[in-house]
Amino acid sequence: MTLLSADDVLNKKFQATKFREGYEQDEVDEFLDDVVEAMRQLEAENADLKAKLEAANARIASLSQGGSQRAEAPAPAPAIAEAAPVAAPVPAAAGTEQEPAAAKGMLELAQKLHDEHVANGKAEGERIITEARTTGESIIREAEDQRNRTLAQLEKERSGLEHKIDELRRFESDYRTRLKSFLSGLLNTVDGGGTSVEGVNL
Repeated sequence: MTLLSADDVLNKKFQATKFREGYEQDEVDEFLDDVVEAMRQLEAENADLKAKLEAANARIASLSQGGSQRAEAPAPAPAIAEAAPVAAPVPAAAGTEQEPAAAKGMLELAQKLHDEHVANGKAEGERIITEARTTGESIIREAEDQRNRTLAQLEKERSGLEHKIDELRRFESDYRTRLKSFLSGLLNTVDGGGTSVEGVNL
């Protein structure tokens, strides 16, 4: 998996749902999994650097102990000293001095690399967390705005429906009154021997 960058988090867009408020939960969960995986990789790199630093420290300690043992070694026997030139031990001493210096340089380099990676990892982690938090807050605000807009639209539609229902009820009441009047007129016509009913409209 490619390591997430700050721009990836900042520019991430989620697909809005069609039938409910907010965003697709699976898509948001998948993106958060990517963020967690990126942070875990940074933590693994930091742990690896710490292990390398500890190995370098152990190597330096080993070299330092070896140099001390060589420095404390007994002097050669007089016969060997007479047979060999006095300058013969000098390369060993020079090598003993160079080894701790090289080990010290290795330690400083390892420490510098470790500090740089730790600082970069912390900065990257904080940036990812900050921008993920900002993105989350933005998503929440958008969801709340969408919710408010949806509620306002539903309230408007409800008011319209209630108005239509009131109109239908008035129409029903008026129609019932007119129908009752018409039927009464028909009954009067039947009782009156066929007199026409006037002024009754349905």
